[in-house]
Amino acid sequence: MTIRVLLADDQALLRSAFRVLVDSEPDMEVVGEAADGAQAVALARSAKADVVLMDIRMPGTDGLAATRMISADPGMAGVRVVMLTTFEVDEYVVQSLRAGASGFLGKGAEPDELLNAIRIAAAGEALLSPAATKGLIARFLAQGGADGTDGEAAAYSERIALLTVREREVLVLVGGGHSNDEIAERLEVSPLTVKTHVNRAMAKLGARDRAQLVVTAYESGLVRPRVE
Repeated sequence: MTIRVLLADDQALLRSAFRVLVDSEPDMEVVGEAADGAQAVALARSAKADVVLMDIRMPGTDGLAATRMISADPGMAGVRVVMLTTFEVDEYVVQSLRAGASGFLGKGAEPDELLNAIRIAAAGEALLSPAATKGLIARFLAQGGADGTDGEAAAYSERIALLTVREREVLVLVGGGHSNDEIAERLEVSPLTVKTHVNRAMAKLGARDRAQLVVTAYESGLVRPRVE
């Protein structure tokens, strides 16, 4: 099955470089290019993209707003957004994850990293390493980066209450940056059982993917960031 990729970046030269790289792979193809967020949203829908490589900073509708629009559209529930950032530590990355992005990737990433990220995002699995996403969120929350209101905190608590004890335990470990195999070893169960718990937690919490579970684990207070 071919992965349909949409490129959203205001730099035409960068889009061209990404197109050559993506189209060189037998299992993926570029189905469109967008120079701003509004165009990205429209093309993600019309081109039936599987993965959108979305630049955070674009003129007009930026990548953050575009990600929110895609995430909020039931017709694009299967679209995964990979945010592209110039700097690995970027305050907008956390906001992007909250908005529904599957993860992030630095623009200076190696070609193999980019292609691997597309495949992982398309499969709905954790983008890059769970620890990388977890570490970034932890740093910003430790620095006061969380901007949720008391009402949002209460909403998180209500949703967390829907989880079984085991699902909550798995959520804590996901938030701690552990893979399914690592969690399975810790809990002495099979990776398939862990995957089932993760999927059920995602459904109950309204999370699109694993990255959203990491955000929920921190913003609900289940996992506390450590200040290095």
